[in-house]
Amino acid sequence: MAGAYRRRETGFWRLYCDGASRGNPGPAGAGALLYDPGGTLKGQLSHYLGETTNNVAEYQALILGLQLAREQGAARIQILADSQLVVEQLKGSYKVKSPHLLPLWQQAKKELQNFEAYAISHVPRAKNSLADGLANQGIDQKPPPR
Repeated sequence: MAGAYRRRETGFWRLYCDGASRGNPGPAGAGALLYDPGGTLKGQLSHYLGETTNNVAEYQALILGLQLAREQGAARIQILADSQLVVEQLKGSYKVKSPHLLPLWQQAKKELQNFEAYAISHVPRAKNSLADGLANQGIDQKPPPR
């Protein structure tokens, strides 16, 4: 299984995404990195999401990353995320039981329809550290209290 994490889909852009929340719920952020099929970094994002749960932040990071990929012209996308819940829900292995996650799941599925093809894989947190760092930078963008 470890080899699967290193496998690259031919002609696919790679999107690493992660959401983070300090507290659950708490201040949250989203981070993503986008690489073209040749392995060149083509975009990255770091956003403050407000107060929300970790699972919501994970979905928001994916959705923002997919929008970035579309803006960059990606037609085929390989998504790499460390949220087993998000990965398995999008694959259809897990049902979306939480009512507050259903609209995010629907939005993610809608975003995926913009691509000719996609693959989604779970990666260990250690293999997603750059996206995690961007998600935490997003939390740090929280405006100071007034």
